[in-house]
Amino acid sequence: MKQGGLIIASLVLMFTLVAVPVAAQSQHVNYETYIVDNFDSPDTEWTWIAAGSKFATKGYPVLKYFDGMPNAIRVTQADPEGQYKFLGMEVKFDRKGDNWVDIVPTKPGSDPEKPETYEIPFKGKVSRLDLWVWGAHYAYELQILVRDCNGRVHTVSFGLVNHEGWKNMSVNIPSSIQQAAPYLNGVQQMSFVAFRLRTRPTERVDSFYIFFDQFKALTDTYMDSYDGFELVGTKFSEENKESGK
Repeated sequence: MKQGGLIIASLVLMFTLVAVPVAAQSQHVNYETYIVDNFDSPDTEWTWIAAGSKFATKGYPVLKYFDGMPNAIRVTQADPEGQYKFLGMEVKFDRKGDNWVDIVPTKPGSDPEKPETYEIPFKGKVSRLDLWVWGAHYAYELQILVRDCNGRVHTVSFGLVNHEGWKNMSVNIPSSIQQAAPYLNGVQQMSFVAFRLRTRPTERVDSFYIFFDQFKALTDTYMDSYDGFELVGTKFSEENKESGK
């Protein structure tokens, strides 16, 4: 009897060890890669501005669009001779140190001369971000600032841009960054805040330029379907409040 009991217990344990991984793998996912911004047009939903830290030289940083794209992605386009563009930035600082410059999306505000910062909402749950970057051997670090569903801003590093010419740089989003609130009426996506380029204290800062193209995200866009799904994100407008009175 004791042997029979041990055999049954062993079988139950084996079933548990096998069933747990299978259950973990049964979660639904729908991965897709989409372009956040291809920098082909200055007249998109948002526009880019750049702002430097304390010792940025007067008149810098400067942003400008240029014609073209990396040859590595041109050959994959349906129209290789199309009118493509990429974004460039030139920046100078008056002294070495922990200098930085942010590249931020904006939208028109109430004052036409003062655009308001805009945070780009990502689709779904982002696993990886990648960006084509033209480097010139400078030991500067490229970072990305993202805001989680709780309102906290996180800094994630693409790494140093001390390479030569165009390179596809990517970064995995840490699982510690919470992208969706557990409540249906909470924030359900992470948002993009800015690109940040940070100098190394010993690197020269008298003249530097860099280019960007094809900012993309690999994301899981699977969404649960349930009775009442269409009510998520319901807005109670001022008209509703007045009628309630």
